[in-house]
Amino acid sequence: MRYISTRGGISPIAFKDAVMMGLASDGGLLLPQSYPAISGEQLESWRKLTYAELAFEVISRYVDDIPAADLKSLIIRSYATFTHPDVTPLVRKNGVYILELFHGVTLAFKDVALQFLGNMFEYILAERNQTLNIIGATSGDTGSAAIHGVRGKKGISIFILHPLGKTSAVQALQMTSVTDANVHNIAVHGTFDDCQDMVKELFGDLEFKEKYSLGAVNSINWARVLAQVVYYFYAWLRVTDEAVGPVHFSVPTGNFGDIFAGYVAKRMGLPMGRLLLATNENNILTRFINASDYSLGTVVPTVSPSMDIQIASNFERYLFHLFAEDSVRLKEAFAELKADGRITCSPEEMAQVRTDFCSDSVDQVATLQQIRDFYEKTDYLLDPHTAVGVKAALDLLPSDSARVCLATAHPAKFSETVEQALGFQSPAPESVKELYGKPTRCEIMDADIASVREFIVAHIG
Repeated sequence: MRYISTRGGISPIAFKDAVMMGLASDGGLLLPQSYPAISGEQLESWRKLTYAELAFEVISRYVDDIPAADLKSLIIRSYATFTHPDVTPLVRKNGVYILELFHGVTLAFKDVALQFLGNMFEYILAERNQTLNIIGATSGDTGSAAIHGVRGKKGISIFILHPLGKTSAVQALQMTSVTDANVHNIAVHGTFDDCQDMVKELFGDLEFKEKYSLGAVNSINWARVLAQVVYYFYAWLRVTDEAVGPVHFSVPTGNFGDIFAGYVAKRMGLPMGRLLLATNENNILTRFINASDYSLGTVVPTVSPSMDIQIASNFERYLFHLFAEDSVRLKEAFAELKADGRITCSPEEMAQVRTDFCSDSVDQVATLQQIRDFYEKTDYLLDPHTAVGVKAALDLLPSDSARVCLATAHPAKFSETVEQALGFQSPAPESVKELYGKPTRCEIMDADIASVREFIVAHIG
């Protein structure tokens, strides 16, 4: 298995090199040259596997430069940190399946990928006797999951940028209360898009990237997406143990990585129904799918802050496939975005988009109402991001089908919003209670690339 760039400017590389490269050296995103096909018979043979066993079956089809025994060990170690034996359990409530992706160390779906990626980084660095400086941007969950995935690991330093005051209190504490010597938090006066733009600029400076051995943990890293593909297979296998008919997935979406993992699963042959992309008021992707309008707007702060994004990095991976793997066409699209603030697609391309996805936008009023309604009917607490996905599923997906809603975070991470909706806070796990009163460390900075670069250079190693 070899990996290529969406921008077409690199020779095919192996999996370990793709992990370490993160963002392709030509500024594109890495993708496998082809997707391994999974037959129906093969899928059935996976039905009784544990989560870690299934993860090995899926991931190993993309990895041919790590011995099987080593890969199994990395996977087992990654999911041993989860508090539920099923890792990503399913519960059925009010006519939908909730896929709980929040049983990892930071109570968010990012743990599924970043525990694996942290162990993978450590393995490759030890093998190559190298060091790595991870640079990442977060709207809340990626940062804490990345930090907990690499804290204390040999040969790794991590620098995470987040928008000051625009994450939940728990999200901020999960990052800034980690004071290990190799962890550096930077709170930026600005938006997530400001943070992400600076990270992209740092990776686009190839001399700087090479000199300081930069690595990526954002979902621009292919290994992140790959690890997330697994739970689509896991959920489908568990749902079809007891239900017949199409299995649809509703995915609350910010940076497009989680739903792109579902798209990859579908391309591998997983016989799913619809992929529903659910957004909040920051609905550029919904406008694109429903109205052919991919035009930049202003980020609106909402009660679902991890989705407060305009430019979704992983959307480039999908566009590459939409444009028939034509890198020239892709670069033209991004030149149009830079010049005019929009991307234009042909009617034929938009027809394909609507075959691949359906979409709905759920505003804050509807999100809070969904948290209330769901709790009144089921006694089950939804976090605001999951509520967006549940609301979209109930509105758009047929009630006589299996509707799987991805629960991307524990409600205790957004206790302020739960209290706004219900009048009381979500009961907090011990790991959340322990955050309060811990010492914190964080550098507050303007959204200035020169200042960020200077800080990183001063604190490397």
